[in-house]
Amino acid sequence: MKTKFLPEENKNEQTVEQCDLVLYNDDVNTFDFVIETLVDVCNHEYLQAVQCTHIIHNNGKCGVKRGSFNELKPTCETLLEKGLSATIE
Repeated sequence: MKTKFLPEENKNEQTVEQCDLVLYNDDVNTFDFVIETLVDVCNHEYLQAVQCTHIIHNNGKCGVKRGSFNELKPTCETLLEKGLSATIE
């Protein structure tokens, strides 16, 4: 019988909680503006930005980017500066 050794957990690894950058629907910004902003600020492909914009319109919100809080904070601030409603959840 062979003995199997399970890898030990690396106790030095830090777990980084993943967050979502959520964009909310509003009655102010146009579809085109939201699409352009998602492409420019969130580095979305055009089709991805269009899909997210429709989800936002139909559902009231959409997670547009995922990462750590510190990674998402500058992007969220830029979206807010552009007049969009966004939070990190």
